[in-house]
Amino acid sequence: MKQVRNMILLLLLSAASYAQDITGDWNGTLKVQSIQLRLVIHVSKAGEGYTATMDSPDQNARGLPVSQIGFASPVFTFSISSAGISYEGSLNEKQEIIGNFKQGGQVIPLVLSKNGGDQIAIQRPQTPVKPYPYYSEEVSIINSKDNVTLAGTLTLPKKEGSFPAVILITGSGAQNRDEEVFQHKPFLVIADYLTRNGIAVLRYDDRGVFGSTGNFSTSTSEDFVRDVEAGLAFLESRKEIDKKSIGLIGHSEGGMIAPIVASKHKEITFIVLLAGPGIPGDELLIAQGALLAKASGMAKGEIDPDLQIQRDLVGIVKSSKDNISLVNTLTAYYKKALKENSGLKKPEGVTEEAFIQSQIAQLTSPWMVNYIKYDPAPTLALVHCPVLALNGAKDLQVPPKENLAAIKAGLEKGGNKNVTVKELPGLNHLFQEAGTGSPEEYGTITQTFSPVALEAILGWLKGQVFK
Repeated sequence: MKQVRNMILLLLLSAASYAQDITGDWNGTLKVQSIQLRLVIHVSKAGEGYTATMDSPDQNARGLPVSQIGFASPVFTFSISSAGISYEGSLNEKQEIIGNFKQGGQVIPLVLSKNGGDQIAIQRPQTPVKPYPYYSEEVSIINSKDNVTLAGTLTLPKKEGSFPAVILITGSGAQNRDEEVFQHKPFLVIADYLTRNGIAVLRYDDRGVFGSTGNFSTSTSEDFVRDVEAGLAFLESRKEIDKKSIGLIGHSEGGMIAPIVASKHKEITFIVLLAGPGIPGDELLIAQGALLAKASGMAKGEIDPDLQIQRDLVGIVKSSKDNISLVNTLTAYYKKALKENSGLKKPEGVTEEAFIQSQIAQLTSPWMVNYIKYDPAPTLALVHCPVLALNGAKDLQVPPKENLAAIKAGLEKGGNKNVTVKELPGLNHLFQEAGTGSPEEYGTITQTFSPVALEAILGWLKGQVFK
């Protein structure tokens, strides 16, 4: 009888072990505000433990090596130290892992399952396909000031000749040279279009991203300015580039960086700002938050308290003098707001201390502090080269009317008389033809970059470089 009991126990243990198998592909979706990003964790058995890689298909990041992975039933953990990512969750009887994804101070609920995943056939008809009818070269750009090497692509209308050129400057967040998101490659589309029309284009991976060295997480817009300056020096060293016709095209944060570079380098002969900010960073974050909240379906009674909290927080950051006092002030604010049930809510399963720490880490990051305190107006007044500023009328991240007006006013205050601003009907922040403009649409729209916007850029550029 004892042998029978032992056999039953072995069978039960074997069944439990099978039910709790974590090898395979685990799929989940990160929801950040109104943006959704798919993740796939590939788990394999390795001796007594496991190995894994992670894909982020919507950001074209695949095969990211997991530095640590563990499973002590039902708790599953993994981390990717190179990206500052960690995850901890519990496997339930439905074969779902319920847990929290952490990166950059943010704590985001994430459910992983073996259903769905990266099996969707996504149509991106504008993505150029090789062979290209122009010369394309993989290049390395040296930023000697910061000891950073940027991996990039230079496209030329022909291998030999002298051509006008532009540097493409990405928006906020870690971006590759194509500014890829949701398998859209807007910078590849722009580079292809301009190069086919006689203009050389330099684009590169952000520092610390894909082929580029450096640390993205500790960088600010000022660091990215020096990367653009390195790109400028690179172009000036190339015999194929017309040194009297070098310009910048910046999208979103890139549209903030381009004027900084142009104000310092008179050899920049033109700049194009695509959804570039014209109002101060703190004001932009509040305006953006209001529009995104409304687009997500939140009622006014819910939006107003949230906006007040945002105003309070960015106000604290903007007036801060040093990091220690900033952390202390923010900690006190969060504790008071949570205690008073002000509308500020922490995710389920996260302690109050962990929630506060994650929020403060985000607000006190070098990039965020710099962004909140930055006012584009003084820099715009120092830009004297021709400027084209475009915004989509349905842009919810950089509201067009107030930002275009501020850009125009800032440039004209400095005496710049060659300023063109246009609000393009029906386009969102990515310059796609959109329904509502909500970021939720970015991945569902097949168009990558509106032909109307491409034509507006090229038409204006022709007047600057092909006179």
